[in-house]
Amino acid sequence: MTSSLQDTEFYNDIDLSFTKAWDLIEPGASKRSSAAHTPVVGTVDGDGVPQLRVMVLREADRNMRRLRFHTDLRSTKIGEIALNSNASVLMYDAGERLQLRLGGKAILATDPEAVNIAWSGSTPFARRCYMSEMAPATPSEGPTSGLPQWIEGRQPDEAQLSDARENFALLLFEVRSIEWLFLANMGHRRARWDWQDENSSWTGRWLVP
Repeated sequence: MTSSLQDTEFYNDIDLSFTKAWDLIEPGASKRSSAAHTPVVGTVDGDGVPQLRVMVLREADRNMRRLRFHTDLRSTKIGEIALNSNASVLMYDAGERLQLRLGGKAILATDPEAVNIAWSGSTPFARRCYMSEMAPATPSEGPTSGLPQWIEGRQPDEAQLSDARENFALLLFEVRSIEWLFLANMGHRRARWDWQDENSSWTGRWLVP
């Protein structure tokens, strides 16, 4: 980490910092090397305990304030979201020295066409995990992938995947706040932006790191 900030015009500019935040987020949906490709997604269970897991970012749209993830419809997070839609997403880019904490609402997509498009756009290997015969987190007497034995280590074809489609779901995250932390030797910078429904805009302010 260097003390030079010549290449960080956003250091004292809250608007440029906001743009930089989304510039970190959006590539995560298409670049495996992006720090935003596998963020930590947090929900709250029925006992009020935060539940965290790493998920693959499939889509990010700053204009829609939306992130998209894929999940198993039988997973415990689906029930958690039904009870409490409050959720969070954490991203950290070590190279850029940026941490982003996103707050918002988790929503289960219900548009069949959107779900079908996402399903068809995934690779057969990615869709294979939805062939599991039991729901995720089901107790097992021994180590298991959950997959039928005949498909272990093999790529399924479309016919073999047809029944798994009913287990596939889209999890949407509506971004309602972004908290930013930039690490620098000269002094860290922290800011937060909140979405205002009344005027459909973001309001930002600096925070003490």
